Amino acid sequence: MLTSIILYSGFAGITVFIGGLLANSFNHHIKETPVKYEITHTLMSFGAGIILSALALVLVPKGMEELGLFPLVLTFLAGAIAFMLLDQYLAKKGGQIATLLAMMMDFIPESIALGAVFAADYDTAALLAVIIGLQNLPEAFNSYRDLVQSGFSTKKTLTIFFGLSFFGIIGAMIGHFFLTDSPQLTSYLMTFASGGILYLLIQDIIPESKMEKNYLTSLGAILGFLVGIIGEKII
Repeated sequence: MLTSIILYSGFAGITVFIGGLLANSFNHHIKETPVKYEITHTLMSFGAGIILSALALVLVPKGMEELGLFPLVLTFLAGAIAFMLLDQYLAKKGGQIATLLAMMMDFIPESIALGAVFAADYDTAALLAVIIGLQNLPEAFNSYRDLVQSGFSTKKTLTIFFGLSFFGIIGAMIGHFFLTDSPQLTSYLMTFASGGILYLLIQDIIPESKMEKNYLTSLGAILGFLVGIIGEKII
């Protein structure tokens, strides 16, 4: 069981690093053209759609299933307010890491849930790991761009991504050993993350992905959300 958890959660996490490597290759080996600009914004929209699907199809439903109305509302608002304050702090420092924060707010709770689910339903947990891994690719791709634009070097950014890729294993282990019998605690974590993710999407990620007089890039968000629908339907 432990070996399977490590392998599957490791796959879900390593795609963070792979997404960073792909973004690095794209930035350095593809010439600056309007087409490259459109591809970048389409991938940003695609990542936003995937994050939104995780929010709407996994995180919020889990909270609604386990929590009463008052704790649900309180926890959701706490997540939104916490990340509003964090966003304000980072804006003053000139940082541009909203996509990275949203990715981790999605990735960590799902990894914890992954570890908890393994004990009850192996097949569902394995499929969930694959979906998390696929989600992380475009999200990491976009996060790399944000960090580089914020002044991080390529080496530092890829080092950060390599370290973050192990959060999947850490989160899954926490979920397996400590939260298998605590569905409410997992739900609190997911609901808090939902509030934070929704704030970051509306405030930073979706406006950044928009292009004037270009309507096809918005389809990226639709396709990203569709990936979440397909994954949830399969599970």
